[in-house]
Amino acid sequence: MAAMIHTLLLLLTITGLFVCTYTLGVGINYGQIADNLPPPSHVQTMLKSLNITRVKLYDADPKVLGSFANSGVEFIIGLGNEYLPRMQDPQEAQIWIQQKVQPYLSQTKITCITVGNEILGGQDTQLPQYLYPAMKSMYQALVNLGLHKQVYITTAHSLQILATSFPPSQGTFREDLVQYLQPILAFHAQTNSPFLINVYPYFAYKNDPNNVALEYVLFEPNAGAIDPNTNLNYDNMLYAQIDAVYSAIRALNYDNIQVQISETGWPSKGDENEFGATVENAGIYHKNLIQRMQKREGTPANPSQPIDIYVFALFNENLKPGPTSERNYGLYYPSGTPVYNLGVQSYLPRMQFSASWKNGFSGFNLLILLVGFLIIA
Repeated sequence: MAAMIHTLLLLLTITGLFVCTYTLGVGINYGQIADNLPPPSHVQTMLKSLNITRVKLYDADPKVLGSFANSGVEFIIGLGNEYLPRMQDPQEAQIWIQQKVQPYLSQTKITCITVGNEILGGQDTQLPQYLYPAMKSMYQALVNLGLHKQVYITTAHSLQILATSFPPSQGTFREDLVQYLQPILAFHAQTNSPFLINVYPYFAYKNDPNNVALEYVLFEPNAGAIDPNTNLNYDNMLYAQIDAVYSAIRALNYDNIQVQISETGWPSKGDENEFGATVENAGIYHKNLIQRMQKREGTPANPSQPIDIYVFALFNENLKPGPTSERNYGLYYPSGTPVYNLGVQSYLPRMQFSASWKNGFSGFNLLILLVGFLIIA
């Protein structure tokens, strides 16, 4: 009996870490650039078994939105970069919302539309001029339809928008991008919408493994880095990067805009020159990240501001272009098997594919009850 209790408690610890945290400030990115993913109806059942209630899409896939009807899951949906030039036209924006959003709102909780992804600082030098006008048109369309208090408009940026990221107190935006960021920040201040940033400490380590401490980017114990201007100690790179974005925003005279992390993650596999892309490091990063989120803490420079994060990504996506790492950011294989296996960092339960469980009562929930009964006994 004692051995059984010990085993069950161990399973509860490693799986419960992930599940309970997703009721806090953590969501998941659900990318679909793959030809081997389970259908959205199965994914809905999977996420229900894990108590994941916040999902970010990169489009407005009707199959996904329909499959998640009455699920209670809160969605961020995306307007693709290719739509930006057209969305300058308010009529085009309204048609898009009427076709892609409005039909699902009565049953599927859509709270945000991201207008483009990583436009500023990207390779397409024509798109930045369309970003703010498209955001403005999309917002006005929501106003016209009476939906602006239900759905907010924003866009997601990469850290390429920063000219300086350390020390965090001296974070600044690139001068060539300020002309685009100024109206966007004014828009966020006016509409009370968050500033989204995609943050990957992995890239810093991969690009300079000799000078960037692995412990610092993985949230492992380390001496940290002192900001000489504030004397604040940063024991991980993610928090330093978040505060650098806050500093850059304040440098443009905006004080009340919340920064949210629309993507962060670590690849479990990479090419020979992609240092640090291993199953072990990916497991450590996500486990430590989730543990930090459980503490409900803020960053050193913004301790009272909650950190809101969407992990990238739910599945490995086998059709993504680029280096091997791009296809290996998933917490799960398409089969529903966790990437981080026993013996490494096995805190992820296998996803439940069966739709027979009602009201989110999964094998994991049964495990919790069983442990409780054994402890009481």
